[in-house]
Amino acid sequence: MEFLHAVHTLAPIYDNTSEILILGSFPSVKSRETNFYYGHPRNRFWGVIAAVFGESVPETIEEKKDFLLRNHLAVWDVIASCEIAGSADSSIKNVVPNEIERIVRAAPISSICINGDKAYRLFLKYCRYETMPKVYKLPSTSPANAAWSKERLIEEWSVPLCKERKDVRREYEKN
Repeated sequence: MEFLHAVHTLAPIYDNTSEILILGSFPSVKSRETNFYYGHPRNRFWGVIAAVFGESVPETIEEKKDFLLRNHLAVWDVIASCEIAGSADSSIKNVVPNEIERIVRAAPISSICINGDKAYRLFLKYCRYETMPKVYKLPSTSPANAAWSKERLIEEWSVPLCKERKDVRREYEKN
């Protein structure tokens, strides 16, 4: 297995209305090539969150940024740099974490949704701090997580994405 020392080059996406922070572990090779989050065409992230919000799947980087900000979502990753073989989360070592608290201080983040087990374990190890919002561990949208169908992912991701949004909470609580 050949390891590469990789540095996270994608800026976090958020603004002063972002309520939910979604964290992955580290951008895949394809995401690093496309220069945006969840860039692998088989990653189900964009299809899942579009379905949760009843919208069409954004295609371009600008459409994706607009989608996130319009829906009060922020996106970043736990890791600032690491050694990694390809895109395999299981190979990650020598982690330097991102300063997650920076976004939580700058935006009204009410919850953090973590995309997958590895990102969750890394978050707990490196990014916990005293006044943390509610944290949700969600199943990975990666194509490597074949045990979860897109329909199951949508159902699981709907809970925190709808429950934690101020503007859709009433509708969620009625159901």
